[in-house]
Amino acid sequence: MENTEKRPNDEFDVPWKDILEAYFPEFLAFFLPVAHDDIDWKRGFDFLDKELSRITRESQIGDRRMDKLVKVWRRDGIELWVLIHIEIQGDRKPNFELGMYVYQYRAFDLYQVPVVGLAILADEEAGWRPAEFRYDLWGTKQIYQFTAIKLLDFPETTLEQSRNPFAIVTLAHLHAKRTKHRTEDRYRAKWNLIRKLYQNGFSSQQVIDLFRFIDWVLRLSEALDDQLRTEIIAFEEKQNMPYISSLERISEQRGELRGELRGEQRGEQRGEQRGEQRGEAKMLTRLLQRRFGAVPDWVSEKVSKAELPSLENWSLRFVDAQSLDDVFSDSRT
Repeated sequence: MENTEKRPNDEFDVPWKDILEAYFPEFLAFFLPVAHDDIDWKRGFDFLDKELSRITRESQIGDRRMDKLVKVWRRDGIELWVLIHIEIQGDRKPNFELGMYVYQYRAFDLYQVPVVGLAILADEEAGWRPAEFRYDLWGTKQIYQFTAIKLLDFPETTLEQSRNPFAIVTLAHLHAKRTKHRTEDRYRAKWNLIRKLYQNGFSSQQVIDLFRFIDWVLRLSEALDDQLRTEIIAFEEKQNMPYISSLERISEQRGELRGELRGEQRGEQRGEQRGEQRGEAKMLTRLLQRRFGAVPDWVSEKVSKAELPSLENWSLRFVDAQSLDDVFSDSRT
């Protein structure tokens, strides 16, 4: 039997970060509903990457790549921050509780804002359940408690019945752990999850985003991947829902454009990130021109000034956009 290809643990960070940032309200509704219900979502929320970077730099507590710090407002108007850590790897972390404690007190010390701690434990060690840091010495006592969610605790039947996107995310992650080196089981699990995307009433954008997560964590061999995509295209044609197959066509166009732009980009890359940014902007512009014709000045200006995350987000919206407004609408928080 052909084995599934292994990814390093750190490569699971990417899809988790992407899906969390895209669906933060749904993330809290699924993992910490008491917080979700108390937040004034009309005021929006902000990812505090700059502030988190400062806290990380000054705290010096191991590898914290999977931390996110988010500013929200309660319904009573009080501002607070939510510190999220997702622990992907399976090894026991002896200083995990200390890291959570240090981050929250450094955040409070630097910015004087209440910090709520939430740890998502996506590891495979059932007995490892850190939720508290404490010490008690000569009458001085310090206790810091935080919420820890163990993905292994979710019954599969409960996840199957939920319509929250993070039920799918959790199922995909658990299947990825369960089907290591079991190619046929992984193929079936992946195909079942993809079909479920259409049955749960998700929007086309949600289907695409969740498919990206599933496709990343449930990796198959190239041959089985091709077989699965054939099944997806046939299924979408039958259901008249060409979401993922449209994404595949866009990916092909993007690949062709990368080849066309490779020579142009060589002279532009004064630093890797800026070069990638310019290349993404040119690719998006040409995709827009192919579908909508000449683009107005406001689009050209918006694309040329955008940072890489915005460009990638607009490229995803382009998949099923019927107009330029569909691509650049900022209504989604």
